[in-house]
Amino acid sequence: MTLLDTMREPCVMMDKTTVSDGLGGFTTEWSEGAAFDAVIVKNNATEAVIAQQQGLSEVYTVIVDKAVTLDYHDVFKRLSDAQVFRLTSATHDNAAPEPSTIPIAKATCERWILS
Repeated sequence: MTLLDTMREPCVMMDKTTVSDGLGGFTTEWSEGAAFDAVIVKNNATEAVIAQQQGLSEVYTVIVDKAVTLDYHDVFKRLSDAQVFRLTSATHDNAAPEPSTIPIAKATCERWILS
């Protein structure tokens, strides 16, 4: 068992659907989708802390198995505390190369409020 294995937490994708409100508009509904495990780590670099103090979002790194595809603006929920995150990059941009013995990919994300 590796350190990454011990840090993995269960998560689920959040699927967005729009439904007619009967008055010519629509409402947005979110539902839980596919489950996956991820390591989620807050970025505590000096630049990130300064940006947070200036009102920008908290930045996180999410690490998943290479088989899990997370795309820009996908939304997922960590099940342990129901915290929701939105991807600000994609895992296919930062995946381990094919010969790697560690099949992981990473992306950046921010805390998010479903609306």
